[in-house]
Parts: sequence; C-alpha cells; structure tokens
Amino acid sequence: MTEANASLAEAPEEEKVKINRQEFLNLAWLASLGFLVLEVSGVTVLFAYPRFKEGEFGGIFTFGKVTDLPEKGSGPANIPKVKLWLSHTDEGVIGLYKVCPHLGCLYGWSDQDGKFICPCHGSQYELDGDYIQGPAPRSLDRFALQIVDGETGEILADNSTTDFGPISLNNFPENAIVQIDTGNRTEGANHD
Repeated sequence: MTEANASLAEAPEEEKVKINRQEFLNLAWLASLGFLVLEVSGVTVLFAYPRFKEGEFGGIFTFGKVTDLPEKGSGPANIPKVKLWLSHTDEGVIGLYKVCPHLGCLYGWSDQDGKFICPCHGSQYELDGDYIQGPAPRSLDRFALQIVDGETGEILADNSTTDFGPISLNNFPENAIVQIDTGNRTEGANHD
C-alpha cells in the first residue's frame, strides 16, 4: 500500500448528519416564514414608493405651447388623462381639477350654457371655477400652473405663490410652454 492510500484508509468516514422529522418541520416552517417576510417587505416598499411620473396624474403635465391654449372666453380644454380642465378667462389661464367638490362626480363643460355643470346633483361653476349654484360646498379645486421658456427651461410665471390664481398670458414668447403640477392642488373657496 502506498502512503496516500494508507492515510485514506486511516481517516474516519464522515458521518452523515441525520435530522428527525421535528427538526425538518421546524426548518421548513422558518423558511416559509422568511419567504413571507420578504414578500410582505417587498410589497410594502413598492406600495410606499411614489410612482408619479411626468405626464401622469400626480406629476408634472406638459400641455404644450401657450399658443395651443383655447381662445380667451371660449370653452376650456379638456384633458381627461390628468383629470384637468384648462380655462382661459379674461384674467388669464387657470387649471381646474375635474372632480366636483360635492361628492366627487366628474363634471363637464356645457357650451350651450357657457358654464361647468355636474351631472350628478346639478352644481354649476363659472369658467374660472367659481361656484354659481347647487349643493357643492365650495368652488372648484385648482392646480398649480407655470409657464416655462421652451428653450432655456426658465420659469417665466408660476401661480403656486399667488393662491393658484389665473396666469395672464401677456408678453410670453411663442415657444413658452404651459406645465401643470397635478400633485399640487388647492381647494376652491367656500361659498357660505
């Protein structure tokens, strides 16, 4: 016998570790609990992480150029993707949330009557979102708007510092872009 074979023959064989049924069930239970904790943690992180992207409701929506806005005093622009009406009043442009403050119905613009009318309970609002009549407790909610230079990205006007009021469209370059922050909304004024 060679020396290598002799050392192998002398080495004790490794004993196989045997686990009984109770130990196996404990390990299986702990492994399943670990997977459950990982799944719940993953879902919690995904749920808590904000998913607002540009162009979607809850983020910054770029309408287009100032020249694309509706004419002053005409009907508002309907943007259903982000639940928004863009109105061009005598005072300027204003972004209105498309949900009635009464019970959350989606109201519409009536060209015939020249006002917003909620089909559910008949609340009515002016072109700028001011309350006219009906069961609604306040005027329509407004979004923050800003006018941005299309070339430099410089903010030319921003209504979030002036109670989300209308932005006058005087003296803006033709390449100016209208952006609406649908994540920045204020409630309309109470009428009582």
